Amino acid sequence: MPNSLHSSDAQALQKIIDKMWLDYTQLNPSAKKIYDSFVKEGEKVINDHVAYRTFNHKKLGVQSLAQHIEKYGYKPKNEYFFEQKKLRAQHYEHPNKELPKIFISELELEKVEPFIAEEVEKLVDQVPMSLIQSEELLVCGRPWKLSHETYLKLADVSEYASWVAAFGFRPNHFTVNVNALQKYKDIQSVNQFVKSIGFDLNSSGGEIKGTPEELLEQSSTMAKEIQMSFTDGTFPVPACYYEFAKRYKTPTGELYQGFIAKSADKIFESTNRAR
Repeated sequence: MPNSLHSSDAQALQKIIDKMWLDYTQLNPSAKKIYDSFVKEGEKVINDHVAYRTFNHKKLGVQSLAQHIEKYGYKPKNEYFFEQKKLRAQHYEHPNKELPKIFISELELEKVEPFIAEEVEKLVDQVPMSLIQSEELLVCGRPWKLSHETYLKLADVSEYASWVAAFGFRPNHFTVNVNALQKYKDIQSVNQFVKSIGFDLNSSGGEIKGTPEELLEQSSTMAKEIQMSFTDGTFPVPACYYEFAKRYKTPTGELYQGFIAKSADKIFESTNRAR
């Protein structure tokens, strides 16, 4: 498992992160294949960050998820806005830098078509407060009933909304910390390796998002489709993806720990359906 804590008082938090990784790789076996391929190359794969998606509904906004990591010491850092996709995001960091950052985004329901807000309200109505108040929210998956017909209607307006509706609350992606790799020292060689073992990369805005001057370069695979059960049948849906991040030093000599909104905007499209 990427990232490990050594202090006994952090066992509960480590257990949660382990659950995140297990849920993510069970749903997204291609990520485990990439992880294992790096390990076979002799690499120690460290996780840079974990990402979550939600709606800014009063019951299920960013804070509903963040409460379950803040009690273990995670602190809110930078805030990000994605005007075209109507998203807001916040990233969280732990004092123990061995732990991954957590990036949580939410769809701004007051800015989307009334149809989406109405459908989200129907979904949220099915979620008990006991689940929202439990750490299990972080790995509960889809906590509501959903038809494929509704999924498609949501996707036609917002790919983001349809993903959250279909997959619920679980890691949207994990991220390889390229800085920690020994053989593949830059994002270009990482991308080439990932493609060489049979995976497609997100090319929206170019395979590499960001520049050394912006202090962060990112790339990601395209989410592979998996069979998902809906109330009206089982259908293929793009699931999760694996991301790769190379960070550069700030003028103070420390590695930049934030995110670049215009790059993240393109990374979001890793779960878009094939057109």
